[in-house]
Amino acid sequence: MTAPLRRRIPTAAALAAVAALLAGFVVASPAAAQDPDDEGAPPLLSEVLESTGRGFVEAKAAVDESRKRQLKLNLELEKVEERIAALTPQIGQVASNSYRLGRITPVMVLLNSADPDALLERAEGLDMIAMHDNKRIRQLNEAREQAARAVAAIDAEVAREEQQLEAMARQKKEAEKALQLVGAVATNGFVSATSPVAAQAPRNSDGSWPSQSCSLDDPTTSGCITPRTMHALNEAKKAGFTRFVSCFRPGGPFEHPKGRACDFSAQQQGFGGDAFGDDRLYGNNLTAFLVRNADKLGILYVIWYRQFWSPTTGWSSYSGAGGDPNSDHTNHVHLSLL
Repeated sequence: MTAPLRRRIPTAAALAAVAALLAGFVVASPAAAQDPDDEGAPPLLSEVLESTGRGFVEAKAAVDESRKRQLKLNLELEKVEERIAALTPQIGQVASNSYRLGRITPVMVLLNSADPDALLERAEGLDMIAMHDNKRIRQLNEAREQAARAVAAIDAEVAREEQQLEAMARQKKEAEKALQLVGAVATNGFVSATSPVAAQAPRNSDGSWPSQSCSLDDPTTSGCITPRTMHALNEAKKAGFTRFVSCFRPGGPFEHPKGRACDFSAQQQGFGGDAFGDDRLYGNNLTAFLVRNADKLGILYVIWYRQFWSPTTGWSSYSGAGGDPNSDHTNHVHLSLL
C-alpha cells in the first residue's frame, strides 16, 4: 500500500490548515484524512489489546485506589494506637483515685453532715475528679472502637486489592496466550526517563476512568473525539509533538470511530514511507512520552515500528501485518485510549 499523494487545496482550505498548524496540529487534507491503518496489527492482536487491556487497566485503577485507602487507614490506625497508648496510663490513675478517694455516697453525706461546708467542698472535688476520670475512660473506649473499625476497613481493602490483582493476572495470562498465537516477542520497546510528564486526565472519585462519548470536535479531522483523547492531544502538543495527526475515522472496528484513537505521523505532512533519521527519532520520542504517561492519559495501547505496548503485557514485537509502512506502523505512532 503506497502513501496517498497530497493534492492542492483551495486558498481558503490552505488558510484553515495554516491556522490549525499554528494551533499545534496539522489538519488532515481530504487526501490524507483517511487513517492509514485498521489498527494496523493482526486482527487477533487488536482484539486482545482491546479486551484484555481495558479489563487490566480498570483492575489496576482499583488496586491503586485501594492502596491509597489502605495507606490512609494505616496512618489513621497509627494515630489511634498512639492515643490509646497515651490514655492507658491515665486509666491506671483513674483506678488509683477510685481506691484512694472513693465516690460520694449517702453514707459519706451522713458522716460529714456536722460540717456542711467541708462536705460540699469535698463533694465538689470528688465530683470533678469523677467527671475527669469518666471522660478519660470514654475517650479510651472510643479510641479502641475507632481502632477496631480501622482494622476491619484495612482488612476489607486488602481483600479488595487481592481480588483486583487476581483479575489483572487473568487478563495478563489471556493476553500473553494470544500474543503467542501471533508470534509476538517481548522487547525493551521505547522508554525514556527524560520524557516530559503529562498532566493527569480527569478520573472518577474512586480512581476509575469515566465513560466518555465522542462529544468534542476533532481538531485533526471533521469528526469527533472524546474529552480524554483531546486531553492526550493537548498534552502531546505541549510536549512538542506537533507534526501531522489524524484521529477520527468513521469506518472500521476498535477505537477510531469512537473518537478514542489517533495516528501521529512521524513526518511533517501526511503518512509517507518508513521513518528514518529525525523522523524515526521523533516517533521514538513520542512513543516514549506516551508510554511514560500512560497512567496519566488513560492509554489502552500504543503501536510504533512493528512493536506495541499495553499496560497488560508491556512491550512486544508483532508480525503478520501487511508488510507496508502503514500496517507495520513504521511511518506513524498509533495511540488508543480508554
